[in-house]
Amino acid sequence: MLAGVGPAVQSLMGAWIPLDNRPAVVIAYCAGMALFTMVVGNAFAAFPIMVAGLGAPLIVGRFGGDAAIMGALGMLSGFCGTLMTPMASHNIIPTALLDLPAWAVIRVQAPTALALLAVNMTLMALLVFHGR
Repeated sequence: MLAGVGPAVQSLMGAWIPLDNRPAVVIAYCAGMALFTMVVGNAFAAFPIMVAGLGAPLIVGRFGGDAAIMGALGMLSGFCGTLMTPMASHNIIPTALLDLPAWAVIRVQAPTALALLAVNMTLMALLVFHGR
């Protein structure tokens, strides 16, 4: 927080989405977790940045969402991004043993990752606000 990453992410996202719209913020948070995980290669690295930018100030702070549900579904959304990176293909399936290029495994895992990401977004939109 001291580095100002949270406000930077929030201002960047504010240019693309309406920050007063709960469903848009939930979608941006989940998609941002997946995309940022793909950039940094690890959901644990993406998590504090996305929570500081969108999760804590908007989902929990402004809209009164449940921080535990936001965190759990946010991490699962980040793991969807991991499935679409070369890191996932080398750690989960030994591509060298199967004599496959890394992109072949990513191509197979991507539809599952995108479907799970859509499920995570739906679950978060339904559960994080507890009917508020």
